[in-house]
Amino acid sequence: MQTIDFRIRNILFSTFLLIALPVWFVGATASEMDAAQTSAPIVDGSLVFEEENGVVAVEAEHFFHQEKTDKRAFHLTTPTQHPKADSDGDPVHWKGASGNAYLEILPDTRRNHGEKLVPGVNFTNEPGKLAVVHYKVHFNNPGRYYVWVRAYSTGSEDNGLHVGIDGTWPEHGRRMQWCEGKNTWRWESKQRTKEVHCGVAHEIWLDVPTAGEHTISFSMREDGFEFDRWIMTKDREMKRPADAGPESRVKSGKLPPIFEIPRQPDGNGDVTVSGALKKWHTVTLSQAGPFAYELDDQLTGKANPFRDYRMDVTFTHAESKSRFKVPGYFAADGNAAETSADSGNVWRCHFCPNKVGTWKYEISFVSGAGVALGVDTPFTKLVSCDGKTGTFEIAATDRSGVDLRAGGMLKPNRKHHLVFGETGKPFFKVGPDAPETLLAYRDFDGTRALNPKKCQLKTWQKHAANWQEGDPTWKSGKGKGLIGAINYLSNKGMNAFSMLTYNVDGDGGNVWPYVTARDKSHFDCSKLDQWKIVLDHAQTKGLLVHIKLQETENDDWRTGNGAKTNKVKAALDQGKLGPHRRLYLRELVARFGHLNGLEWNIGEENTQSFDEQLQMAQYLRELDAYNHNLVLHTYPQQQDQKYEPWLGKRPLTGSSLQNMWDQVHRKTLRWIRKSNEAGRPWVVANDEQGQADQGVPPDPGYANFGGSVTMENGQTYDLHDIRKRTLWGNLMAGGAGVMYYFGYKLPENDLACEDLRSRDQSWDFCRIAKDFVQSENIPIDQMKNQNGLVGNEKDDYGPWCLTKPGEIYLVYLPEGGDVDVDLSAETVEFDAFWFDPRTGGDLKPTGIANQKAACKFSSPGEDGQDWLLVLQKK
Repeated sequence: MQTIDFRIRNILFSTFLLIALPVWFVGATASEMDAAQTSAPIVDGSLVFEEENGVVAVEAEHFFHQEKTDKRAFHLTTPTQHPKADSDGDPVHWKGASGNAYLEILPDTRRNHGEKLVPGVNFTNEPGKLAVVHYKVHFNNPGRYYVWVRAYSTGSEDNGLHVGIDGTWPEHGRRMQWCEGKNTWRWESKQRTKEVHCGVAHEIWLDVPTAGEHTISFSMREDGFEFDRWIMTKDREMKRPADAGPESRVKSGKLPPIFEIPRQPDGNGDVTVSGALKKWHTVTLSQAGPFAYELDDQLTGKANPFRDYRMDVTFTHAESKSRFKVPGYFAADGNAAETSADSGNVWRCHFCPNKVGTWKYEISFVSGAGVALGVDTPFTKLVSCDGKTGTFEIAATDRSGVDLRAGGMLKPNRKHHLVFGETGKPFFKVGPDAPETLLAYRDFDGTRALNPKKCQLKTWQKHAANWQEGDPTWKSGKGKGLIGAINYLSNKGMNAFSMLTYNVDGDGGNVWPYVTARDKSHFDCSKLDQWKIVLDHAQTKGLLVHIKLQETENDDWRTGNGAKTNKVKAALDQGKLGPHRRLYLRELVARFGHLNGLEWNIGEENTQSFDEQLQMAQYLRELDAYNHNLVLHTYPQQQDQKYEPWLGKRPLTGSSLQNMWDQVHRKTLRWIRKSNEAGRPWVVANDEQGQADQGVPPDPGYANFGGSVTMENGQTYDLHDIRKRTLWGNLMAGGAGVMYYFGYKLPENDLACEDLRSRDQSWDFCRIAKDFVQSENIPIDQMKNQNGLVGNEKDDYGPWCLTKPGEIYLVYLPEGGDVDVDLSAETVEFDAFWFDPRTGGDLKPTGIANQKAACKFSSPGEDGQDWLLVLQKK
């Protein structure tokens, strides 16, 4: 008899690595192995485990035989090998598994209730029919044994197993069930019944008839099941183990070594500069630095690569001395989007040059406990990496059209609009504010739904046809659906879209940048690389990225406000600028701050205190070398409370308004005027319309939608009202644009939307307004609202007037009809035209010209149709 101590097994394994294992096994990057290899036993029939004192414990991977594998099989995952069998996007979970290894039943085609159940393929309620693994055990004491299994359940499915003995499958070995402890390794011993789906305790047991050797078997109930260890105990009241449980005891044969976590040497500090090396393009600097794992402090006790290292790169333009300090980040193997690597020695920084000519870079690379948190802390310079310098040459941009690398970086102009850094032209934002769960995409690594009954993951399959040859993908064709959705928006003439980057315990509960949902100290390198592919592609398609950093459900949950414990844990330092919030902001700025079209939104419907918002905004501004537009979104009823303290203060540069669809003009104008009076003009956009269940309706007929939305007061509205009161309401107030929200009672809503074509006609109206501004070279960034010139002293329902005196007047008539325009103060003559906001097209002369005084204009067409009067200096 023998009991193998883990320390002895570690020593044995080190020798085993050098002598017995093939080359692929010792690499730091996991190898994808053929399914036949990962489903084969790693022990033989000579290995017999032993029960002692009523307990037997066994590693799942120590089965001696597997059968019935034609449709599904148990596959082995370790730090250095991942099965090729399709796991449906589920990331590996060897971190935390006993011996750094576990089995998973693959392929996994049903992770939640929304996916098709195929009896006899991805599910079987009858044990012994699919994927059966066998273990030999010598029992010294016959009798009743209660069976516990340590498993990792990620969804509403993937959480069932059967157990049997000596080729039989007794009733009390059937339907083991896991409901609690999602997304973590958890011991359980419950049986699912018709009455109790989450299982009844003490009802999973096997009767061992005699002393001696018996075969214990486990078989599939649901595919995707992840299996770490199992225990049989005579103690009915055994307490659930907090860790991996008791050691295995061996009667005969020999245990294999445990699977060590391999490490590669640290890099030598060499630097590589890549990218197009052109103005407004992304220049990527990669350095061979210290080797690390995403979870190093948890797995190996070594430094956390996100918290305990800090890489910053200073870029200086030789001629102008322009200077940018840009944060870097840990990039695993440098190709994680393709390899799903969680380790490596590549460290990276992205830079967007705003001038042609010679640029110099200088790297600062230091280590120390918490050194990346941006507070005073002792640190040590990494000699091999710190202080490295070099130069590169930047040529002029070669892009044209909507590509944001042609127009340059979008930044606030100290008035009320974003302007292009290259052309100086104003930008009027149009696009969707929904779905906020845009990044809850099955093709992204490590992405799952915490509450799939409420909000499932997206396939974006309806937009896969919009993907074009030559567009990016990852991992042999993943990403086509979401890349296609980006293409669709661009093809419709949109120039913006939004998303949440963190919504744990929020409405969606399916987006986070971390390895696991509530571990806010370790980022998922491959997932974030895949996000970057999508957001970089959006830049080439002319789309500004509006990043909502948090939502009200998780921005400031704190002890004492009635929040549940898990929500307190999900919040970022309970609203304060603590270590988690600092790490989160630094990682997002490092990875996405180079984008030409980018807005930071402090938080959707933000409920933090002003001091908390201020500290967060100031820290974000310190990190962001480019000073992107920084805005705040809050509830309509809290706008005065949340916005008033910000007036006249840095670093906020704008507001992201939520209000009723028919109040957009008045609310936009209110905050433009108040920010002007405070001496720091805001970029004011309208990014959410109405109550949470309302918003912008689908096109009439889409999904049998009738065409109008009925509010609580009985009033109805449709997409034409949105065009008039929301889109043109913002533009005519001097606003910076709109993004359209889809209420949760509407088809393709803010959580579930996967078909942006549902608002196809509304996108046409948005494009017409945006193209009018661009094609007619309307200087909206230099214009001011003067509704009094058209007799509207209350700024209410129109007509509305936007003007640059002496040059141009825009007068919008939401319902058409007549309007008097007061031009008595003008000394120049104007030509007058009509523009149709419904169909676009050329300006149509009114037949009235040479106007210097008040004059009445009558719109063409029928009453109720909106028209825009354009008066241009002769």
